Amino acid sequence: MVYGYNGKILRVNLTEGKITEDYPDEYVYRKYMGGSALALYYLLKEQVPHSDPLGPDNKFVLMSSVVQGISVPGFVRFTAAARSPLTGGFAEGEAGGFWGPELKAAGFDGIIIEGQSPEPVYLWINNGTAELRSAHNLWGKDTGDVERIIREEHGDKRVRVLQCGPGGERMVRYACLTNELKHAIGRAGLGAVMGSKRLRAVAVRGTQKLPLADENRIREITKQVIEKLPDYPIVQNYKKLGTASLIMPNQEAGMLPTRNWQAGHFEGAERISGQTLNDELLYGTKGCYKCPIRCKRVVKSDGEYTVSPEYGGPEYETIAGFGSLCGIDNLEAIAYANELCNRWGLDTISTSVSIAFAMECREKGLVTRDDTDGIDLVFGNTEAMLQMVEKISLREGFGEVLSQGVKRASEIIGGGSESFAMHVKGQEMPLHEVRGKHGVALGFAVSPTGADHLEAPHDTALAARNIVLDQAKPIGILDPLVPQDLGPQKIRYFTHGEQMYGFFNALGLCNFAAAPYSPLALPMIAEVIQATTGWNTSLFELMELGERDTTMARVFNIREGWTKDDDTLPRRLFEILEGDSAAEKKILENELKEAIKLYYESMGWDSETGIPTDGRLTYLDLDWLIQDKPVKKKA
Repeated sequence: MVYGYNGKILRVNLTEGKITEDYPDEYVYRKYMGGSALALYYLLKEQVPHSDPLGPDNKFVLMSSVVQGISVPGFVRFTAAARSPLTGGFAEGEAGGFWGPELKAAGFDGIIIEGQSPEPVYLWINNGTAELRSAHNLWGKDTGDVERIIREEHGDKRVRVLQCGPGGERMVRYACLTNELKHAIGRAGLGAVMGSKRLRAVAVRGTQKLPLADENRIREITKQVIEKLPDYPIVQNYKKLGTASLIMPNQEAGMLPTRNWQAGHFEGAERISGQTLNDELLYGTKGCYKCPIRCKRVVKSDGEYTVSPEYGGPEYETIAGFGSLCGIDNLEAIAYANELCNRWGLDTISTSVSIAFAMECREKGLVTRDDTDGIDLVFGNTEAMLQMVEKISLREGFGEVLSQGVKRASEIIGGGSESFAMHVKGQEMPLHEVRGKHGVALGFAVSPTGADHLEAPHDTALAARNIVLDQAKPIGILDPLVPQDLGPQKIRYFTHGEQMYGFFNALGLCNFAAAPYSPLALPMIAEVIQATTGWNTSLFELMELGERDTTMARVFNIREGWTKDDDTLPRRLFEILEGDSAAEKKILENELKEAIKLYYESMGWDSETGIPTDGRLTYLDLDWLIQDKPVKKKA
């Protein structure tokens, strides 16, 4: 008997309007478990290399996991994956909320979407059945209207709606996916992939309950985790202030990205802090399925900018992006920018970084007011920032240039702007000052999806002997780390941390709800899988799963033509960050190159090319990928 999952994957051919079901063997589920790993399995098995990311041959995969939807907090995130229209490589992201567990309750573990519909459609899934319905009445509408119309059509407010938004319809290269208007898969342009297929939404309703191998043990673990949550300061900070709690610590450390990473200190930081958000805009808090942390802020304002609680509230990345990065300290306007992005389906990180880049181009005289449609696009101009968000969503005027992302925009603008176009592999950098935490710098450089702050736990969290460090010990991180270090111990820490986050993504596990930040200890995660599925598993098997996930993504990108030269950082990050920082912060380019080489060797990849060796692929039971690697040429 199968426990914890359905054993069924939905396959939707939009070109033919045909829906079928796949029944993967238990071995496939055990080997990949779900999420990004199982999505990569299908992409590597089935997708033709170099397929147009916005064409019919690019497969679009939505995947839950074997443990998603149980009562233990955190097992809630689902994965979307495809080839990225922003980077040309592997596109992958996770989101919480309720959509993933609802898909499991509706009878399916994942969806593989192929082809391109001749007309706008949405996919309706309801307790084991699936059908394509016309979306002519949805096309062009914002996300709030689409969700309302679909729920009214089915007469059920509990229908969970995943959608791409108007930004995805227009194929903005960093368009995102949203579910319930506030839970986003923002990175790598997956909303544009969905929009290119003329698939406006995937609406799901499910009431089925999957049997668990040991339901009593799941209840015990759930109770134990919830009781211990108050002992973890990071969890309590997120509960009290959300991720906006990071604004002031980053400011005090001189690591709050400001004016397109030209500085690490913002004079208006307190006005955009988590405490200010609580005092002035907070309307309530929300959590994901079965999670008591409730880190999501819900904001409301009837002031200069009308902000609706329907669209949630801004996370740290959004506040820093539209705030300090653009030199803006108007928190209400930042919250409104967040709402606009959620309405139109834009990634708040890439949107804000693109605007900050344009502001610096204006500062340096590389663009004029005439170039930017008469908008005075200078640092600190709140109205200009908001107007440009709309221009980007419409791909109108200068917004068309910025809708391509900063890599392409810098190629259009020229004038040396490439040196401060803050991206890795074409994806805009998240709002973290990596000159002060070098493990994150390494993570940005080697990430298979472009700059990504969720490659491994951040150095600063493990810089002291505390409860967080104690939770990291089962994977061999025993001593505090020096944030500004790229030596062998940091590479070892990063490699293990990346493996851990890799299996989190395969399981759909939120890193706020698990070790090292939470009482859900790493060995306990293996217990959760055993109690859910009945499999006799271990932390060792999970770490191997995480490595398998990372290695598969590497092979995907090599197949698409990426090389070791893509593993680098923007030029600006090799400059010294000075100003109000407590100490000089810098990354030495030669040290980063040596660290990357050592990382390759730690992963069992060729130290000169970064290509996984046949031996390591065999060890990871990925020998079927050996044929997909380019042959190393002899000198």
